[in-house]
Amino acid sequence: MLDIIVLGSGAGGGFPQWNSNAPACRAAREGRIPSRSQASLAVSGDGKHWFLLNASPDLRAQILATPELHAQDALRSTPIQGVILTNGEIDSITGLLTLREREPFRLYGTSATLAQLDANPIFEAVNREIVPRLPLDDETPLTLPNKDGTASGLTLTAFDVPGKAPLYAEHLPSQKGETIGLEITDGKHTMVFLPACADLTPSVRTRIRAADALFMEGTLWRDDEMIRAGLSPKTGLRMGHISMSGPQGIIETLHDAPSHRVFIHINNSNPVLVPDSPERRMAEEAGWIIGEDGLRLTLGERS
Repeated sequence: MLDIIVLGSGAGGGFPQWNSNAPACRAAREGRIPSRSQASLAVSGDGKHWFLLNASPDLRAQILATPELHAQDALRSTPIQGVILTNGEIDSITGLLTLREREPFRLYGTSATLAQLDANPIFEAVNREIVPRLPLDDETPLTLPNKDGTASGLTLTAFDVPGKAPLYAEHLPSQKGETIGLEITDGKHTMVFLPACADLTPSVRTRIRAADALFMEGTLWRDDEMIRAGLSPKTGLRMGHISMSGPQGIIETLHDAPSHRVFIHINNSNPVLVPDSPERRMAEEAGWIIGEDGLRLTLGERS
């Protein structure tokens, strides 16, 4: 069995973004359409022990909104067994500082991502003696243990995907492992988590086709979306993201994606966030779910 909870489905800045006065952000701020916190998932092999996929800046609120992640045993405790990072971007790592209250868990990331944490002394607040930092090897399956050493029932495989360095590290030489995807399986069912991807290479598409569920970045509807809106001089590809639409976009390229296909990491500028938009209708007609905070999916049955 594989339980999955979408803790946050928005891109960096969330939705509505704090400084945006765009119509969709105003509608979300006024409660007329759903708001979204920044992207993160929780996964479990037994419905009791949970692993977080990225630690967004909104993590505290996400935990409070998710009963499965509440303290349930000792005076201080957590069902969170570990945090698995797909990159070192601000919207993937900042939530680690929420978890600094001397609570044991395991922290996983590539050598490149862990080095980016190591270079910033603020993350020493997450005590290494209590929270070990464990490197992920590309394409090497890892049997995830619970923090007491018992089996979680889950196996993790990290795989390299096209991307870019975090914004704060773009001036440094590029490193392998700066952007990865995650494949997680209970032995019978498999999910793929791709919150950032600049190109759907043949190897990435092969891995997606073999999965039962896909949680895929949906940052932008079109590559020049931010430029057209006057929000940024950067294209989606310049930011390390492939767009939803277009001949090389996610919807057309992944027409044979798993039946459970969910867009997450959706930027506040993306028109699919508006429920009655043509873009939303096109995505849903192609079989995609527009992810929302709190969305739950279970693959398999409880024994």
